[in-house]
Amino acid sequence: MNQSSVSVLRSRAVVGAGFMVLAGVAFAILNVVTQWLSMTLGFPPASTAFWQYGFALVLSLPLLFRLGLKAMKTAYPVRHILRVLLAAFGVQAWVTGLATVPIWQAIALVMTSPFFIIIGARLFLGETVGRDRWFATLTGFVGAMIILQPWSDSFTLAALLPVLSALLWGGSSLIMKNLTHYEAPETVTVWLLVLLTPINFGLAAASGFAIPEGSALWLLLAAGLLTAIGQYLLTLAYNAADAAYVQPFDDLKLPLNVFAGWLVFGYAPSGYLWLGALLILGASLFLMLREAGKETTVAS
Repeated sequence: MNQSSVSVLRSRAVVGAGFMVLAGVAFAILNVVTQWLSMTLGFPPASTAFWQYGFALVLSLPLLFRLGLKAMKTAYPVRHILRVLLAAFGVQAWVTGLATVPIWQAIALVMTSPFFIIIGARLFLGETVGRDRWFATLTGFVGAMIILQPWSDSFTLAALLPVLSALLWGGSSLIMKNLTHYEAPETVTVWLLVLLTPINFGLAAASGFAIPEGSALWLLLAAGLLTAIGQYLLTLAYNAADAAYVQPFDDLKLPLNVFAGWLVFGYAPSGYLWLGALLILGASLFLMLREAGKETTVAS
C-alpha cells in the first residue's frame, strides 16, 4: 500500500464517512425491528421508544461504570437537555410513523433532514457549505426520490410524521455537532441515553404503558443494543468531520433500508432502484474523495 493510499485511509473525511455508513447499517436493522414490533406484533409505538432506549441505557451500563460520573461532567447542560428533548420527540414521531408507513416511504420523507442540517450548519455553526457539498446533498436527495417515488403515494397526516422527525433530528444533530467541539463522544452519548429514558417514560405513560413479553421482549433488547451502537457511531462521525460533509453519507441508509424492508417484509419499490442507488453512492464517493484531497493539499 503506497503513502497516498495510507493518507486517504487515515483522512478524517474517510473516517467520518465510514462511521456514518456504519451508523446507517445499524439504524437500517433497527428500523426493521421497530416496524416488526408495531405492524406485526402490535406493540404501542410510545412504549417501543421507551423500552428501546431504556434497554440501550442498561446495555451501556458497563461503559457508564467504566467512565464513572466524570462522563456526565459538562459545562453545557442546557445544550445537552435541549438536544435530548429534540431527539426524544423525533424518536416518538419516527416510531409512530413506522407503525403506519412502509419503510421506503418513511425513509424518503426523512431524507429532508440533510436540508435542515446543512442550512442549520451554515446559520448556527458557521460551517462553509460549498458547491461540492450542496451538489452531493442534492444528488443524493434526487437519488432518494428516484428510488422511492413518494409523490406516487396518497399521503396522509401520519405520513408526515417522518418529516417532523427529520426536522427534530436535524436540530438535535446540529446541537450534537456543536457539543463535539467541547465534549468527548462518550459524554455526548451518555447524556442522550440517560435523559431519553425518563422523557420517553413520561410519553409512554401518557399514551398507555405496555410491558413487553415473549418475542417483543427479545426484539426490544436487540433494538436497545442497535440504538446504543448507532448513536455512538453517529457521534464519532460528527466528531471526525463537518456536519455538512458527513450528512450526504447518511443517504446510504436509503438502499440499506429498501433492501432490509424487502428482505423482511417483502416491501419492494418499483423500478429505478439501481439508478437512484448509483446516484447516492456516486455522490457520496465524489464528496469523500474531494474532501480527502483537500486535506492532503493542506497537509502538504
